[in-house]
Amino acid sequence: MEKYLKIFKIKDLRIKVLTVAFLLVCFRVLSAIPIPGVDKMRLEEFFGSNQLFSFVGIMAGGTMSNLSIIMLGVGPYITATIIMQLLTMLFPRLKEMYYEEGAAGRAKFNRYSRYLTVPLAGLQAYGFLNLLASQGVVGSLGLFDVLKNVVVIMAGSMLVMWLGELISEQKMGNGISLIIFAGIVSSLPQTVVNIIQAYTPSELPTYIGFVAVAIAVIAGVVFINEGERKIPVSYAKQVRGTKMYGGVSSYLPIKVNQAGVIPIIFAISLLLFPQFVAQISAIFSKSLSLKLTDIVSQFMNNQYFYSAAYFLLVVIFTYFYTAVTFDPKEISKNLQRAGGFIAGIRPGESTTMFLTKVISRITLWGAIFLGLIAILPNLVRMFTGIAILTIGGTAILIVVSVALETLRQINSQLMIREYE
Repeated sequence: MEKYLKIFKIKDLRIKVLTVAFLLVCFRVLSAIPIPGVDKMRLEEFFGSNQLFSFVGIMAGGTMSNLSIIMLGVGPYITATIIMQLLTMLFPRLKEMYYEEGAAGRAKFNRYSRYLTVPLAGLQAYGFLNLLASQGVVGSLGLFDVLKNVVVIMAGSMLVMWLGELISEQKMGNGISLIIFAGIVSSLPQTVVNIIQAYTPSELPTYIGFVAVAIAVIAGVVFINEGERKIPVSYAKQVRGTKMYGGVSSYLPIKVNQAGVIPIIFAISLLLFPQFVAQISAIFSKSLSLKLTDIVSQFMNNQYFYSAAYFLLVVIFTYFYTAVTFDPKEISKNLQRAGGFIAGIRPGESTTMFLTKVISRITLWGAIFLGLIAILPNLVRMFTGIAILTIGGTAILIVVSVALETLRQINSQLMIREYE
C-alpha cells in the first residue's frame, strides 16, 4: 500500500493520476445527458429483459442504459479495431503495417481504425434508434430528428474515443479499457442497493452461496487471466567483430486466455445479427419483420438454447481469434532469425508444429473458461431463480483485466523513478 501512496508524492505521477480522474469524471458527466424523447421506464424494462443489449451496454461503458448523447461509447471504435485486425488476414499490406513497421506502422493502422469508427458509429446509431422506436422506448421520430440524433451520437462516440486516447497518453492504463471499467464500476452501488432491497430472511442461504460463487469467480478470473505457459528459449552465441553476442536463455510466454474478451464480442455480434436483419426487413415488409422478430425473440427467451449457442460461439471464436493474433510460423521464423531455438526442437518447421500443438491445447482451456464466463449470468439465474442475483462474468473479466493491467503500468512508472 505504501508503494502506491508514492504516486501522490511524486509530482508528475500525481498530475497523471489527477488528469485521468478528471477525464473519467468528464466521461461520466456526459453519460448522464440523455437524448430527447426517452421513456425511462420502458428503457429499463427493455435492458432488464434483454441480456444481449445489457452486454452491449457494458462494452459501451455504461452509457447506453439512459440513452445518453454518448450512448454508443467506445463500442464503434472497438468494432472498427476488430474489423481492421481481421482485415490483416486478407490484405498482406495491412499485416505488414501492423506487425513489421513498428510504432509508425501501428500509428497509421490506428488512424485507419479511427476513420472507420465514424461510419460505423452512424450505422449503429441509426439502427439502434430504429430498434428502440419499434419497442416504444423512444417516440416516433421524423427524418430530421433521426438525422439530428444520429449526428449527435456520432459526435459523442468520437468525443469518447478522444477522451480514451488522452487517458492512454498518461501511461497509467489503457484509456478505452478504463472508460469501460468506469462504466461498469459506476453501476455497482445501484446493484448493491437493489440486492439489499430484494433481500428476505428465507433466502439467506442463497445469498451466502451467491457471495461464495462471486468470490470464486473473481479468483478464477485472476488465475486464468494471469496463467501462462513459459516455453524456454536459448540463443546461440554469435561473434561479430571482436564482440560476442547471444548465449543467453529466455522464455516465450503463451497466455491461457490469449484472446481476452474479443471472442465474447464476436459471439454477441453474431447473436445480434438476426435481430438486426429482422429490424431492417421492415423496410420491405412489416409482416415479415414481425414474423422474424417473433422467431428471434422465442430463441432469445429460451435460456437453454440461447446459452448453448452462446457458449459454442465463444469457444469457436476463441480459436479463430487466437489463430489471427498468434502465428506460430511467424514466431518460428523470428526465433530462427535471432539465433534462438527451443530446447530439443529443431528450428523451422518442427518449431512451428510444436508451437501449434501447445497453443491448441492451451486455447482449449481458455475457450472453455471464456464460454462459462459468458453464460455465467444465465447459469446463476437458472440455479437461484432470483433475477436480481446475477454475476456478470464478462463484467468481472473486464474489471479484473483492466485493474491488473493498470497496476502493471503504475508499477512500471514507479520502477522507472526508483531506478533514476
